[in-house]
Amino acid sequence: MTKGHFWTGARSSGSDGPEAVLFDMDGTLVETEQYWGEAMDALAERLGGRLSVAARERTVGTSMRFALGVLYADVGVVRSEQQLRADARWVEESTRELMTAGAPWRPGARELVLEVLESGLPTALVTTTPRRLAAVVLDQLAADLGTDPFDVTVCGDEVPARKPDPAPYRQAAAELRIDIARSVVIEDSLAGVTSALAAGAAVLGVPSLQPLAPAPGLALRPTLLGLRLADLAEILRAGDQADPAA
Repeated sequence: MTKGHFWTGARSSGSDGPEAVLFDMDGTLVETEQYWGEAMDALAERLGGRLSVAARERTVGTSMRFALGVLYADVGVVRSEQQLRADARWVEESTRELMTAGAPWRPGARELVLEVLESGLPTALVTTTPRRLAAVVLDQLAADLGTDPFDVTVCGDEVPARKPDPAPYRQAAAELRIDIARSVVIEDSLAGVTSALAAGAAVLGVPSLQPLAPAPGLALRPTLLGLRLADLAEILRAGDQADPAA
């Protein structure tokens, strides 16, 4: 969804800086991945089992259908399509209730978002989370910052294919009217990193619950603490050097 709140299409960060910064939400900007984990753990218990740490790690940043498939296999149950849809609704509603209680910023995320906003760069939020859940967090972030921080928001129920498919980031770039290859994406999960790299962006990976392996076009940092716009420009330059077509 395009807000058109900050960007008029005429802004630039300079010849060597990114044209835009695109953020993932859960686990990247806010500490909400644990809410999904709590809901998935509770569902596993309702089904008579216990979700392993390895299985939970595999679900980070993925679609609900994929995540539930991992859970069912881990717990050892078979569910019908109707039951899967009911389980998905239950997990989403449980997570939504937890999000309503608060979505704390990840370390350094608030400061980085503020610096990007002050620079005038176009921004997007690209999340696998459905709109009705993401809206809870977006409202909290806007209230904390005193303004809506994103020109465009793309949610998991608004795309033809979800991460790790590149469709979400391509859609956000199209709505922003920017060159994704001149932009930086910030992600925490393998599915998100895969999506952003396939879309053609330079990517900063900041792992939360899932380790990330080095890859061409991917920069890795343990947190966003101390990250500045100059660092994003360097990540973009490094991504250009890693791209044989650059």
